Order: sequence, then structure tokens, then C-alpha cells
Amino acid sequence: MATLPTSYFPHLSKDKKFARILTGQPFAKLVKRKPVHLHLCYSIMSQQLSTKVASVIHKRFLKLFKGKPSPEQILAIPFETLRSIGLSGAKSRYIHNVARFAIEQGMEQRVFDKMDDESLIEHLTRIKGVGRWTVEMLLMFTLGREDVFAVDDLGIQQAMIRLYKLDPANKKKLKEDMLRISLNWSPYRTYACLHLWQHKDGG
Repeated sequence: MATLPTSYFPHLSKDKKFARILTGQPFAKLVKRKPVHLHLCYSIMSQQLSTKVASVIHKRFLKLFKGKPSPEQILAIPFETLRSIGLSGAKSRYIHNVARFAIEQGMEQRVFDKMDDESLIEHLTRIKGVGRWTVEMLLMFTLGREDVFAVDDLGIQQAMIRLYKLDPANKKKLKEDMLRISLNWSPYRTYACLHLWQHKDGG
């Protein structure tokens, strides 16, 4: 697996406050993963869950199938079965919505690679249960986009509030401040998010 040392992002260290959390430890280089529909389902499963719990549910989900399931196979799984592996009723419906969208509209990586981030966010948030954060995770960890900033992510907010002494009381201003600061990290804001998550978790 290719890794990228922090020296790969020299402009991150120019931000004196951000430089405090640069440990010198390399991160795995972002890669593209297939199939997209399955990873979008994973993003939905991971909503509001710890990484450890989400991983357990992902494994239970895959055990329902032989190999990586097609959209048709996912849609054929009853809600009751999805709930039996630890998914809520809402998430079970949303996963079916993703499978149905993939069947009807297509979810080919080669097509998505031609779309910019905002166009893809607009396209996929038409699916009920898929919000902006969910698509941002897909952009980062499935499509390998290096310049995504998840301003709505609670962990990113907590890390930046602590690091930059931001005021969490006014959510609108908080997000405006976060976006303004994040522009200094472009075009590697995804990697900046990785550092912030690590910092938030005490890494």
C-alpha cells in the first residue's frame, strides 16, 4: 500500500496551528474502490456509529451474500434481515434506496470520475437517506478525491474548535470559519481531514 509522508503536504505545515498536529506519520494514499453502490451502502451504515461498530455491521452485511452483492441482490434482502444485523429500520430502507437508484440510474465509477464534487453531491443526494456528509465520505474513501472538506462532520468540527479556538455557539459562523481556514489546505483537504480525525481521537 502506497503511503504519503506529511512532507507530501508542505503547505499544511505553513499553517502554524495545523502544524502542531502533524506527527510525521504517513497516511495511506487515497485509492479508488469498487463497487461504488456497495461503498455508498457502507457510508449509510456508518452514519453516527464508531468505526469499530460500523466495521462489525459491514462484516455481518457481507455474510448475507456470496461475495460482493449486486444492487439487485441487495434489493432482494428483506428489511427484517437487514435489521437483524444491527441496522435501524431507516438505514435498511436507505440501503434499498441506494440499490434501487443504482439499478435505475447507474452508479458506474467511470461516469462519476467525470463529475466534479458538487455535481456528484447534487446527483446522489437525490437518494432519500443520502446526505452531503455521506457523499463526501464516498468522494474521499471510494472515489479517492484528495480535496474534500467535510465541514458537517462532528469530529472535524470538534478538532477545529479545539485547535483554532473557534466558537461553537453560532453554527453558521463556525462553518464559515472552518471553510475559510480549510482553503489554506487545498488541494489536499481530504488529508487534512485525516489529520484532524486523528487529532480528535488523541492520535
